[in-house]
Amino acid sequence: MNKVFIDTARRVLVVEPRGLDKLWGFVRRIEVPLDQIRGATHDPGTTEDYKGVRSPGLGIPGHKWVGTWKKDGERHYWNVTGGKTTVVIQTTAPRFQRIHLSVDDPRRIVDMINAAMPRRADRD
Repeated sequence: MNKVFIDTARRVLVVEPRGLDKLWGFVRRIEVPLDQIRGATHDPGTTEDYKGVRSPGLGIPGHKWVGTWKKDGERHYWNVTGGKTTVVIQTTAPRFQRIHLSVDDPRRIVDMINAAMPRRADRD
């Protein structure tokens, strides 16, 4: 699982992989400014989709994906085990355009992220 929270003082979404996932995925922490987040969804079916080319990371088909995948000119970060609790975060950030995560409470995480995003009028 991943630790996901909003740093309200800095207005950034923070993702911290746990345990060996830091090593396998070559990522200790991801920070995305809230104004670069397009939205978050609970999407358990995303694990069935073609992920692209892994570089670097760990992939155990049907069970675990950790690391960076390149697909359709975008970089996606995956840290998913199983898939039932997968949250997908879409961003305009240069590092990762999509972040796929296993979390303890997907509905709470999705609601937290979407509520923290600046309103459309504030972004323009």
